[in-house]
Amino acid sequence: MTKKLRHLSNLYSMSCMRYLLLFTLGCFLFACSGGGQKFKFEGGTFHYAMDNEPTTFLPRDVTDLYSATLLSQVYQGLVAFNPQTMEPEPCLAKSWTVSEDQKTFRFELRDDVYFHTNEYFKKPVKLTMDDVVYSVEAACTKRDGKESFAFATLYKGMLKGAIEFFNGETEHISGLKVNGNTIEFELLESSPNFVDKLAMVNASIVSKKAAEEDLELEPIGTGPFKFVGSFDKDGRTEIALVRNENYYEKDKDGNRLPYLDSVIFLVESRKLIQLEMFEEGSIELIDGLPPSRISSLLGEGKIQEFNSTPPNLILDRKPLLGTQYYCFNMLKKEFKDVRVRQAINYAINRDEIVENILNNQAYSTGDGGVVPPAAFKGYNAKDVKEHAYTFQPEKAKKLLAQAGYPDGKGFPTISLKFNIGTHHSAVADEVAKQLKKVLNINVNLDGIEFKEMLQDQYYSRGDIFRTSWYADYYSPESFLLNAYGKTVPLDPSTPSITNISRYQNPKYDELFEKGMQANSIVDRYKYFSEAESVLMDDSPFVILWYEETIKIVYSKVRNLYLNKMNTYSFKKVYFKDWTKEEWETENDYK
Repeated sequence: MTKKLRHLSNLYSMSCMRYLLLFTLGCFLFACSGGGQKFKFEGGTFHYAMDNEPTTFLPRDVTDLYSATLLSQVYQGLVAFNPQTMEPEPCLAKSWTVSEDQKTFRFELRDDVYFHTNEYFKKPVKLTMDDVVYSVEAACTKRDGKESFAFATLYKGMLKGAIEFFNGETEHISGLKVNGNTIEFELLESSPNFVDKLAMVNASIVSKKAAEEDLELEPIGTGPFKFVGSFDKDGRTEIALVRNENYYEKDKDGNRLPYLDSVIFLVESRKLIQLEMFEEGSIELIDGLPPSRISSLLGEGKIQEFNSTPPNLILDRKPLLGTQYYCFNMLKKEFKDVRVRQAINYAINRDEIVENILNNQAYSTGDGGVVPPAAFKGYNAKDVKEHAYTFQPEKAKKLLAQAGYPDGKGFPTISLKFNIGTHHSAVADEVAKQLKKVLNINVNLDGIEFKEMLQDQYYSRGDIFRTSWYADYYSPESFLLNAYGKTVPLDPSTPSITNISRYQNPKYDELFEKGMQANSIVDRYKYFSEAESVLMDDSPFVILWYEETIKIVYSKVRNLYLNKMNTYSFKKVYFKDWTKEEWETENDYK
C-alpha cells in the first residue's frame, strides 16, 4: 500500500481544517468555472441526515442504502434512473441499442466528460473507453478471495466471459467489445432488465488512472458533486460534497448543473435527534419520523405549516419498494429443518409490531412474500400470499413439536443480530418476547453497529439477522435475487454477499432463471411469482413489514423528487420561497 492510499476510516477522521480549506478552494473554483450560464437561484447547501455511515467508497461493493445515496452523487454509470419516472435514461452513454434477442447491448460514450479534480488530480482527466472497460473488469476481479457485489448481481453468469476472467483463466472479458467510442456487452442469456441494472450505483464508471495511482479509495467520479472529505462535528460524522465545476450537463435552458454549491450528509441514527435537527432548520428534509412523535408532528399544532398558501412544510407519504425482514442462517443445524423456520414465522405477531412499535409507520404488515405485494402492477402477489405467514400460535407450537422441540424443550438459545439505532432494537425486543411466549424459545438480542452487522451477515456469524431490501431497479427480480442459490459460495467460510441466508433450492433457481430470461413481462412475472411461492414455503426469511415513506421537506426546496425506490438526485435541487400566486399555479406537489 502506498502512502497515497487512505482507508475509509482515515477518510472519516480528516480534520475540520482540511475540510474548510478544500471547501474554500471549491467555492473559488465555482466562481472561476465556465461551462454554461449561471442559474438565477444557484447556490446554497442542502443538508441531509442519514441513519448510518456509508460502509464503502467503492461503487462495485455497495450493498447498503447509505453508501448508494452518497456515491450516486459522486459517480455515474453509462445510464441513470430518471428521479421522477425511475426509467433508465442516457448518462455517460449518450445512446444505446439492444439486439432483438436482448443479448447484445451497445452503448455510445459521451465525449465531453471529465473526472473530478482534487489534491491529487490537479487537472481534469477525460473519461475514455479505457475507464469503462477497467470498471467492468475491476468489478469482475477476485480480491482477497471475494467477489464484488457488482459481479455477483450483474455480471456473474450473465456477461460472456466474466466468470472465466474472475477465475483468472483469461486476460480480458470476451463479452466486452470496444469499437471506437462504442462498447458492446454480449450476454450469455437474454436479459430484459440489463439496462436497468447498469443504472445501479454498482455499475458506476471509475477512473483507471486513479486505480493505477493507488487512489481507488479516493471517491473520484464524474458526477455533479465532488467528494471533499469527512469530519467530526460535535461527535457526529459529517460528509461534504461540493459542486463539480467541470460537470458536463446543463438544464433545458442552458444553465449549468448542479445548482447547489454543496451537499452535507450528517450521520445520525437517532430519529428523535434528526427531528430536532429538522425543526431547528439544520437539515432540510426528514426521512422517516420517530414513531412516538408522528401524532404530535402531524397533529393540529402543526397543521397550519402544511395547509397554508404557500405552506412552510410539505408532507410526502407513499409506499416504497422496500421490505423489512429477518434472515435465518441456513448453515445452523436447527434451521435446516423447515418446520423450525415455519414455526418461528407463525409465532410472530406482525400486526402488534406495526401498530405498537412502529405506530403504523409501515405500508402494511409482512403477510406476503419478500416482494412488496402492491409494488408491481400485474405481479401475482395474491398467489404468493397463500404461501406466506400470519400469526397462528397453535400451528407454530405444533410445528416446533414435530421438529423435536415440544414447548421449546431442547431448543438452543438463538442470537438475533440487528443494527442499533432507529426502531430496530424495539422490534427485536418485541420479537424475542413473542417467541418466548408462544414457543418458549430464548432469544439473545445482539445490537451492533451497522457496518459490523453487514460483515456478520456476509460471513454467517450469527443465527438470525435483521435486514431489509430496497429495489435497485423496477423488477421483482431485484428482491428475489437475494435467495438465488447459485450466488452462494461453495466454501462456507467465504462471504455470501447477496444471499446472506445461504438458502438453496434448485426448483427456486430454475424458476428464477426463467423469469430473468423471459422476454415478455407477463412471463417474467409468472415465473417470479412461482419462484417466490417456493421461497415462502421454504421460509428462509421472516417478513416483518413493507416500507412506506413519511418525508417532510421545507417547501422552499425545489426539484427534490421523492420516489418509490428511495433514491435521491440533488443535481437540480435549488432553494426558492414560494409566493401565494406561484404556489396556486405552478407547484410540483399537487
